[in-house]
Amino acid sequence: MEYQQGTLAGYEVREFLLEKWGRRCAYCGAANTPLQVEHIVPRARGGSDRISNLALACEPCNIKKGTQTAAEFGHPDIQAQSRRPLKDAAAVNTTRWALYGRLAATGLPVEVGTGGRTKYNRTRLGLEKVHWHDAACVGASTPEVLDTRGVRPLHIIATGHGNRQMAGLNKYGFPIRHRQRKKRHFGFQTGDIVRSVVVKGKYVGTHVGRVAIRAKPSFKLNGIDVPATTCTALHRADGYAYPRRPDANEPTPGLAAR
Repeated sequence: MEYQQGTLAGYEVREFLLEKWGRRCAYCGAANTPLQVEHIVPRARGGSDRISNLALACEPCNIKKGTQTAAEFGHPDIQAQSRRPLKDAAAVNTTRWALYGRLAATGLPVEVGTGGRTKYNRTRLGLEKVHWHDAACVGASTPEVLDTRGVRPLHIIATGHGNRQMAGLNKYGFPIRHRQRKKRHFGFQTGDIVRSVVVKGKYVGTHVGRVAIRAKPSFKLNGIDVPATTCTALHRADGYAYPRRPDANEPTPGLAAR
């Protein structure tokens, strides 16, 4: 009811149709052109406003089609396609609600929202289309003003847990070095995020990053050698990397401090 009569009236439907019809005219396939929501079976012919009776058309096709049905206009496949569910969306929805149930079971406050609402919030705030802006615009609690100036988002990248090869190979496929079964040395494992405070030598200073361990008491960290004794674990290897964007987000015109 809120979507049909409130601020988001028509917004969710249009987003669904854009996704369903691939952001193209359903009749001529035109892309990168203004698209209109049209009735496959016109209302003048008894067609309803159900989403299964809606498609996207460019203005020339919409005018040319007039009060014809899609089949009469030479596109009998359109009606069948309009009733076909979005398989990807169905899979995402199933996963989303399973995740929502797990999070709600923790007792923590959990809020969800649709993709249409997220885009509406992001557009209203004048934010660039990037994942972390979307994350900030999910749900009805998105503030009226959102200041993202100077924010450096944390990127989460799946890196895996290494491989199971027991020997390193040369370019011809011959083994040239043996790899130990032991993955931990001096309490650390390759992939751990550590802080190393070096007080003497060539690399004096504080270094933070993902470490590559060795059997000898000297690890590789950010391309330099650091003693294992100077390392403190900040985050144990879990198969993910957590780098930050190298550049801070530039100020966005028109946004005031929250």
